[in-house]
Amino acid sequence: MGFEKPKSGAERVAKRRAALRAQGLRPRTFWLPDTRTPEFQEQARQMRAWLWAHQDDEAMVFVDAMIDDVLSSLPPPWDDED
Repeated sequence: MGFEKPKSGAERVAKRRAALRAQGLRPRTFWLPDTRTPEFQEQARQMRAWLWAHQDDEAMVFVDAMIDDVLSSLPPPWDDED
């Protein structure tokens, strides 16, 4: 009874990708804005102000609450979790 040679990281990744492809999936890379940056947070606030000036109040109450909720749950910009 012999031992199998341990698979390298590249071999494990290749096997996993092959299994996903067999399920009809394909690999994609998505680059998203970093919501932790002060610039992003300021832009969200500016967009909210613009929406308040151009949309109906009922919809904006919802948007306002969502933006406050999202921004309050973000770590400070200096808290690097990467």
